[in-house]
Amino acid sequence: MPVLRVFVVFVLFALACGGPREDGIGDWTPVQTTSKGLRGIAWTDHDQLIVETAGGSRGFVAGVNLGPTIPGTFPGEQAIRREDFRRWFPQMRDVGLRAVRVYTIMPPTFYEELRRFNLANPSAPLLLVHGVWIPGQLLIDAGDLFDPEVVEGFKEEIQRAVAVVHGDATLPELAGHATGDYRADVSEWLISWVIGVELDPRLVLATDSAHEGIPAYSGEFFRNVDQPSPTETWLAEMLDHMASSEAERGSTMPLAFVNWPTTDPLTHPGDRSGYEDVVGVDANHIRPSDKWPGGYYASYHAYPYFPDFQRFEPGIANFQHRGRTDAYAGYLTALKEHHRAIPLVVTEFGVPAGMAVAHYGPQGRHQGGHSEQRQMAINAELLDTIREVGLAGGFVFEWADEWFKFTWNTIDYEIPWERRALWANTWTNEAHFGILAVEPGVRPVVTIDGEDTEWVDNGSQVILESPTGVREVRAVADEGFLYLRIRTDGEETWREESITIGLDLLSGGNGGLPGTNGIHAQADYAVILGPNEEGTVLVRASNDPYGIRYAWRAGYEDVDPLEFAEGSGVWNVQHLLVNHPLSASRTDQSVQAESIESGRLVSGISDPDSPHFDSRATWNGVGNVIEIRLPYQAIGFSDPSSLKAYRIDDDGTVATQNVERVGITVVEFGVEHVTAGYAWEPWQTPTWHERLKAGSGVLREALEEANSTRR
Repeated sequence: MPVLRVFVVFVLFALACGGPREDGIGDWTPVQTTSKGLRGIAWTDHDQLIVETAGGSRGFVAGVNLGPTIPGTFPGEQAIRREDFRRWFPQMRDVGLRAVRVYTIMPPTFYEELRRFNLANPSAPLLLVHGVWIPGQLLIDAGDLFDPEVVEGFKEEIQRAVAVVHGDATLPELAGHATGDYRADVSEWLISWVIGVELDPRLVLATDSAHEGIPAYSGEFFRNVDQPSPTETWLAEMLDHMASSEAERGSTMPLAFVNWPTTDPLTHPGDRSGYEDVVGVDANHIRPSDKWPGGYYASYHAYPYFPDFQRFEPGIANFQHRGRTDAYAGYLTALKEHHRAIPLVVTEFGVPAGMAVAHYGPQGRHQGGHSEQRQMAINAELLDTIREVGLAGGFVFEWADEWFKFTWNTIDYEIPWERRALWANTWTNEAHFGILAVEPGVRPVVTIDGEDTEWVDNGSQVILESPTGVREVRAVADEGFLYLRIRTDGEETWREESITIGLDLLSGGNGGLPGTNGIHAQADYAVILGPNEEGTVLVRASNDPYGIRYAWRAGYEDVDPLEFAEGSGVWNVQHLLVNHPLSASRTDQSVQAESIESGRLVSGISDPDSPHFDSRATWNGVGNVIEIRLPYQAIGFSDPSSLKAYRIDDDGTVATQNVERVGITVVEFGVEHVTAGYAWEPWQTPTWHERLKAGSGVLREALEEANSTRR
C-alpha cells in the first residue's frame, strides 16, 4: 500500500476514535510506513529520531523508564502485577508521557495491558522502547564479551525479546527471567530497541586487550566503520543480529546500544577519579547499511551529578546555556558535537528525592537531598536542556520509586542485603527517583504536622504516661520509620530549650546523653529537637560509621582515636560520605573527601495536600505536641524488618546485632522520663501506597512541550 494511502487510513481511524486529545500534545496515533520492504513507525534522519503519527512527524521523543519491581521484590522476580500496569498506564498518559522504556523482557501481563491500553487510547498511546539485557552472570564469570556462551546467550535473548514484542513466544521457567505465554503483539507501537547494559570499563579493557586486531564486522544490516575497537566490533554484530531478527518479521526501527559517561568516547581532562576516562566506546564506529531504513542512534544514560568531571572540566563546568552556567548542557553539547552525524537520545536522566545525598552535582543538581517539588523542577529543566541543545529525545528515570535499589554510601549498612527490598530507606536516594512516590503502609501511619488526631487509631502504643513534664509518649512503626508522639505539660517548650530523646539498640553505651549528667548511659543515639526548628540525630562516637571508617581509619580527617573508644562520651552528628578524596587531575589540584550531615532533621509538614509539604520533613510541633519520624538508618537499623542493627567495630568492619526492644528516654529541662521502650513484629511482606509526587505538574508541562515538537 502506498505511504500516502497508509497515512490517510490511519488519520481516518484516529478521527473515528475521537480525534486528537486537547492536551497540547496532539494526536500520537502511530502511522506505519514501508521502506526497503520493511515497515515501521520510526526512523532516524541526520540528528533526529522521527516518529510518524497522525498528528505529524515527531522530531523529539520524551518518555519514562519503567523498572521491573514493586516493594519486597528484586528485578529477577518479575513481580509487577497486572493491576499495577493497568493503574500506571493511564497515569503515565495523564502526566504527558507518550513513550515508555523497559530494560528487559517483562511478564506477559505488561504486553497484554500495554496493548489493551493503546487500543483504548489510540491517539494517546504509550509507544515502546525496549531493551535486551546481556546475561549478567555469564558476563561476570567470563569477563569477555566474545566468550562463546556470552555471545550465544545474548543472541538467544535478542531473539526471545523480538518474539515477545511480536506476541509470538512461550518462555519456559528460568530463574531470574520472565516466563509464560506471550500472545499480545505490541510491535505496532515499537519505536526502538536499545540493547545491552552500562559496560564496566574493566570489561571493555579486557575485551579490547584479548581481541586486539580482530577484523571489523560487516553484516547485512550493520557494519563497522573507521577503526573500531573489539568492543565496538562485538556491538555491531549484536545490532546486526537484532536487525536480522526484526527484518525476518518484516519490521524496521532505529536501533542503539546502551552507553554512559564512564565509557563515552570523549577525553576528559577533568576526571579526577582515575576510573571514568580510561576507555571509550564510540557509536560513531558503527553504521547501518542501506538495507536498514530504521536507522541508528547513540543512547546515553546521562545524569547531571556524575561523573565528577562535570564539576571540574573546562568547557563543561563553565559552559553557558540560557545565559547561565550549566555543566549538564556543556556535557550534552560535547556529546552531540562528537556524534553530529547521528541522533543522540538520553535514555536515562533525572535526580532523586530522598533525605540524603550520594553525590554532589553542579548547579545544585545533587544525587538526592531534594524535596519532591525540587526533584520534579530539576527533571523538567533537564528535559528542556536535552531538547534545547538539539538532542533527539530524553527518558526520565524513572516511573516509580524502587525499594530494592542501593546507593554506594548506604549499602554497607543495609544488612542482610537480601532483605533490602522489604523496607524503605529514605537515606538511599537511588530508591527515590520515581515520578510516582511509593511509600510505606497501606496508608500514611502518621502525618508529620504537629496535629495528632491520627494517633487515636493508628496502632500506636503508649510507652510513657506521667503526671508532669512529658505527659505521654506514643510509638508506632512502619516499613520506613519509627514514629514518636510526645505530649508535654507546657506549650512549645522545645523553643526555649531543646528536648533530647535517647535510643538504646546495642549492648554498650556512651555514659550518658549529650548535655546531661549521665542520663541514659546505655543510649546509642540521641535526637535533639530545638531550640525552635533545629533538629539533629547524633550517634555515640564508638558506633559512628563515618567517624570510625573514614574520618579515623581512612585518615580523611584529623581526629583523636580516643574519641572512638567505648564510653568516651563523645557524640557525633550522623554523616554520610559523599565523595572519597579525588586525586590530582590533568588540570587542577586534588579534592578532599566530602560528606553531608545526614543527621540534620527537617522541621516541616509531610502532608502532600499541604501547600507547605516537604517530603524530607521529619518532625513538627504545635502547642504541646511533637511528632517525629526517624529514618531507620539514622538510628542504626540495618534491617528493621528483622529488627537488626548495625555495629561498627573499631577497625571499621560492619556487623549486626539483634534488637529485642528499642530503649527510649525523653529528657526535658534536664528531667529524665524513661519509657517502656518499643518493639514491633518482624515482617516478610511489606505494604505500601502510591501517589504522584508533588510538583509533577511542572514536569508535565515540560513533557507536553517536548512531545509537541514537530519535525
